[in-house]
Amino acid sequence: MACDSPRIDTLTKRRDFLAAARARKAVTKGLIVQRRERKDDETPDPITRVGYTASKKVGNAVLRNRAKRRMRAVVRDVLDDTGAGAADIVLIARNGSTVERAYEDLRGDLEYALRKLSPAP
Repeated sequence: MACDSPRIDTLTKRRDFLAAARARKAVTKGLIVQRRERKDDETPDPITRVGYTASKKVGNAVLRNRAKRRMRAVVRDVLDDTGAGAADIVLIARNGSTVERAYEDLRGDLEYALRKLSPAP
């Protein structure tokens, strides 16, 4: 399932999540962000692929789904403004804080993490 922007797609394969887990990560109060730059031979399109994870530590199914919905909304806001190039990004919900944190704070967390993980020019 793709997001509204043509530059953003959703990660679905486990191997892509595992590859992102081996890459760099940034931990914030609201979420954990993993980012892996894709090589040109993997996909020629400069599309950003985003995956969302919420483990049972976050809570029951209702809370996990709420956390993923909030992360998807923040990604739509932030990546539509900035874009991320040919990268795989995985957002991991944190226990309690992803659901309870104010939306603007969550957005700030993602912006900070993406700045921290962006490749050096």
